[in-house]
Amino acid sequence: MEKFLHPMFLFDAILPFGAGLLFCIWMLWDLRRENQKAAQRAAQLVTPTVPSGQTLSSPTSPDMSTWKKIPWESLPIEEMTPLIGRRLIYTERQMLAHVYLTKGAIVPAHQHHNEQLTYVVSGALRFWMDAAADNPGDDYVDIRAGEVLVIPSNVRHRAEALEDTLDVDIFNPPREDWINKTDDYLRTGVPMAQVDAPQG
Repeated sequence: MEKFLHPMFLFDAILPFGAGLLFCIWMLWDLRRENQKAAQRAAQLVTPTVPSGQTLSSPTSPDMSTWKKIPWESLPIEEMTPLIGRRLIYTERQMLAHVYLTKGAIVPAHQHHNEQLTYVVSGALRFWMDAAADNPGDDYVDIRAGEVLVIPSNVRHRAEALEDTLDVDIFNPPREDWINKTDDYLRTGVPMAQVDAPQG
């Protein structure tokens, strides 16, 4: 009994036990805090922050303060016409789109201040560029699976799907008419008038 009351016993046994207990409590508290942070990050994937001035109901415009993983299959396909659909992911300075075109689908003549890269993943698209966009004839370029078309700012262009096609479009800056749903040329099939000023 005297052994348990000896001051060295308190120092050698009880103090390390108490320190270990405090360490375990601190670890559990820290783990709980990390789980809360992980839950917040997961919630942001489902309902990301949308840049100011824009409103979206789908997770296409992630908050760029941290990295995000967005599976294409998690995004709804927006039907533009019975032959054209798309999915969008965009940030403040760039846009990535999957565009689904059924054979025979027409993207009417248009132009925009946004630089564009069109990468055909599968299928094939025929493009009429510059003046040929408004008078399509024999002056065209075909872009097939594995090929990329680079379209500089304000270059007029028109496209037709030669096959069922999936293309990936990249825009810089993002297409505001696509975000705001004011891209009537694509929805109605009517060529867009000459664009002199940036869209917005």
